[in-house]
Amino acid sequence: MASRPISRRPTTAQTRSHVANSRPTTARPQTPASTRHEASYIVALLEGRGVGREVGLAALDKDTGRVILVQLSDCQTYVKTLHQMHLHNPCLILVPDTFLSANDTAIASSRKASTSHATRSLLVDVICDEFPDVPTEPVPRRYWNATSGLEFVQQLCVEDEERAGTILAVSNKYYVLSSVSALLKHAELRLNIRFASASLRIRCLPVDGTMMIDPETAKNLELVGNLSYKRSNHSIFGILNHTYTAMAARLLRVNILSPITAQSSIDARLDVVEELINDEDRFNEIKGALKTLNKLDFDKLIAMLASFESKPTNTAQGAAARVSQMLNLRNIVHNLPLLSKALEGTRSQLLQIVHEMLSDQRLEKIDTLVRMSLNEDTSLVKTGIAAANARVYAVKANYNRLLDVARETYKENVGDIYTLNSTLSELHDLPLKLVYLETGFVFSLKKADLEDQELPKGFINAILKKGTWQFSSLELKKMNARMKDALDETLILSDNIVQDLVLEILLDIGALYKASEAVALIDMLWSFAHSAIMRNYVRPEFTGTLAVKAGRHPILETMQSAGTLVPNDIYCDDSFSFQIIQGPNMSGKSTYIRQVGLLTVMAMCGSFVPAEYASFRIHDSLLTRLSNDDDLERNFSTFASEMATSAMILGLATSKSLVLVDELGRGTSPIEGVGISHAIAEGLIEQKCFVFFATHFAELSTTLSRQPAVINLHLSVQRTRPSESNFGMSFQYKIVDGPPEENTHYGLELARLADLPENVLAEATRVTSSLAASHARHQEQSESHQIALRRKALLRLRMQLNQAYEHSALPNEDLLAYIGRFQGEITKAFLYAAE
Repeated sequence: MASRPISRRPTTAQTRSHVANSRPTTARPQTPASTRHEASYIVALLEGRGVGREVGLAALDKDTGRVILVQLSDCQTYVKTLHQMHLHNPCLILVPDTFLSANDTAIASSRKASTSHATRSLLVDVICDEFPDVPTEPVPRRYWNATSGLEFVQQLCVEDEERAGTILAVSNKYYVLSSVSALLKHAELRLNIRFASASLRIRCLPVDGTMMIDPETAKNLELVGNLSYKRSNHSIFGILNHTYTAMAARLLRVNILSPITAQSSIDARLDVVEELINDEDRFNEIKGALKTLNKLDFDKLIAMLASFESKPTNTAQGAAARVSQMLNLRNIVHNLPLLSKALEGTRSQLLQIVHEMLSDQRLEKIDTLVRMSLNEDTSLVKTGIAAANARVYAVKANYNRLLDVARETYKENVGDIYTLNSTLSELHDLPLKLVYLETGFVFSLKKADLEDQELPKGFINAILKKGTWQFSSLELKKMNARMKDALDETLILSDNIVQDLVLEILLDIGALYKASEAVALIDMLWSFAHSAIMRNYVRPEFTGTLAVKAGRHPILETMQSAGTLVPNDIYCDDSFSFQIIQGPNMSGKSTYIRQVGLLTVMAMCGSFVPAEYASFRIHDSLLTRLSNDDDLERNFSTFASEMATSAMILGLATSKSLVLVDELGRGTSPIEGVGISHAIAEGLIEQKCFVFFATHFAELSTTLSRQPAVINLHLSVQRTRPSESNFGMSFQYKIVDGPPEENTHYGLELARLADLPENVLAEATRVTSSLAASHARHQEQSESHQIALRRKALLRLRMQLNQAYEHSALPNEDLLAYIGRFQGEITKAFLYAAE
């Protein structure tokens, strides 16, 4: 295996200068460095040769024992692959060594580089751009073996009702099976981790079962992270996350980034949320049951039980961790019946299924096994001597005679240390206390208790921490050493008992996985109900028409005072699928179209939405162009980035897509911007997808007017007397039918907000008025010229018809009557043109 990750910085030669060969910026939304809702996956990627860009992806979260398998056909921007990688947040990316350049291979490995390509593959370049802080490591090509991958899946997939379907689904997927082989070989050789037979939750995910949201859209819509402050809760995830367990938080994040598209599943979730809202007793019972599982991570616990070291290292530290996890398992299986009881008699079909999963007889069997071995009255504490004691006394007494002797020795050593503390306190007349650290006990004394005196002789290693002295003595160090030996022996003996217990539990590990999924789902749906009650949300419908009455922006609603947010209506169907939204800066265009996307995502997750009424259509993808920032890292201007994103949208959009576009074409000249915006708009109209197109280009209302699916809307602005506060206008933040008033130079009035000098504003007003007048004259002249041409053409046609009528030798009276009628119509048209 390779020993070092490759360099992350792409060379100049690898930079793509042509927009068509580039992809939009899709940087991961910034979130706190350590979050329990983001799993850390090791991702293995393999791309097929040829034009098809078939990609196999295998992702392993070694902490939760979850393996995700995806094989898809992607485009040249790899947006679908990146979407899956953002769903399964990578901490390490594995690629074949043949995908790297000779330089990369020389850096990453001491093997010969003759087998590598002259340059890195495009997939690796895209990954390096997208995840600059995640190491990419080459794996020898011989480990990418589909046959070995299938054997791994058959051996490690947990025994449950989905096992047969998973094996059948991946059996003919060469690239994903090859990725599985390399992934698990890496875990064995580099991470020293192997998994017990039938212990991993392996799932083959269908690509068409969820709505595709590209990472740039997730970032700009603030789905899982705030754009301004990465630790802020002002995001869709932040306002919906009231979960108690880490499993539910991870499930919520994945659902927000990839909402489900099966209407029956969405309706089932909405039924649960509605029942919890209407049944206060059940809502509180479920809340009480979930509180007993607060901050417990069932998935990580199961993974630790299922995994073991390839090369065993019998250390006390590992033993302590396994004993702690078994105590956690004891607490979970003991409290699961409380949640199961809270779901008894439910009306929702989904809750009935969850209740059956939690009532599995195998869970009772596991609970019985754990109770037979472990004490029920030992509570697990994270730190201090109480945590050590919980692990020492985890196993019941008289279970193992050697363990009982080791525990008695540990107890005597701890007692000797406390006796020493009492003796020294009396000797020096000081209120000494004992503090337990990882290295053992130390003395503790508040600085104020010394009364500006020095520590007595015999104390060593004194450190002042937050007004408290911590120190030791030679005698205490000797006692710590004896106590530590007894503690380690106790933990190792306890671990041997725990490992025997694990082997019995692994026979029914499928029940634990089912229980974890059930808890995560009910916790997430309870969180949806809690949000709906807090903020007065309503249940959405799915009718094929987007219709929202008095909809509210879900994130802004949490930031503004109650009653200050202006609600807006939304209506979009197949007859009016392309909506042009206009209005001045600061009028609310961007907020309005973002609100459309956010409400759709919430509804498709199964959550209620902030509105008086809401109806939605199920979309297969959410595609947006919302940001107007330059991309300095890839030397992309705003316009180049716009075009790359637009190309991606046109390539992926279908009749079931939802497209949000904000100020397209503003990065180039107005004439070119109008032309490009018009062309892209027509391309989207042909796709018949739902499009919300916010723009300043008033010309689009005219150029697209012949399209029957186009409707014009604008954000209203009320004219007022200029004052120090409103500069002659008042924003209503209300959507109104039709285009805005013409010749209203809102930009000039808003420029006053920047405190520009008066002479600059006056000059800007003069030039704007002059250009507007010139443009009006040009239009008038152009219109007059066109009228004159039409008049001449009609006149010539009339004269030719007169001649044909007068000199016609045809005796057919019907023909002559027809020509006469046509001549009358031409005469009317001539008179109209003359006017």
